[in-house]
Order: sequence, then C-alpha cells, then structure tokens
Amino acid sequence: MNTAQALAQRQLDAYNAHDLEAFVACYAEGVEVRTFPGAGPADFTGREGIRTRYGPLFEKGTIQAELLSRITIGKTSIDHERVTGLGDERVVFAVAIYEVGEGLIQKVWFIRED
Repeated sequence: MNTAQALAQRQLDAYNAHDLEAFVACYAEGVEVRTFPGAGPADFTGREGIRTRYGPLFEKGTIQAELLSRITIGKTSIDHERVTGLGDERVVFAVAIYEVGEGLIQKVWFIRED
C-alpha cells in the first residue's frame, strides 16, 4: 500500500470513528480543501479549518462514509463514498481526491451531488 492509499484509508477510519485528532493528523498544516475543479480560492485551509468543518459533524456521532471504490496512482488517491448520518435520512454520494506530499494530505478536492 503506498502512502496516498494508506493516508486515504487512515483518514477514512478516523472519520468513521469520529476521532477528530486522528483525522486532523492525516492532513498537512497548510492543507487546501476545494470543491472540484477548484480553480478559485480554497473552501477552507489548514488543520484549524479541518477542525472547524468536521468537529461539529463528529460531535453528532452519526456521520459515516462507506468506501465504494478507490483508485490510487502515485501521490493521488481518489475515493468514491456513500455518506450517511448527516442529521436526516439523505444519502450523499461524493468523490474525494487526495494529493499527498511529505507524508501528509496536502490538497483535497470534493465532487458532491447538488
């Protein structure tokens, strides 16, 4: 398993365990998170941005992401996920593209259903 694949799995495991600190530890201090294709400014940045965005979701203790498929090439891992537990009955399908460098996730792009 290469680093990109290992980090994608480690952050997914922490996400599903609602372990915010383990989740944040997968990301670089200056991580940039964008909505694909991400030509504009980042949706949020940094580990504090991760904590702010995901902390309230993890506190609910219901959110789960089921990995449907993963493609990993070099420093990039692409996950197709089924997300539930957002506080209602809806199911969200999303794609997350993780770019890894220096042993941490440096950039993330999300593709979500509207």
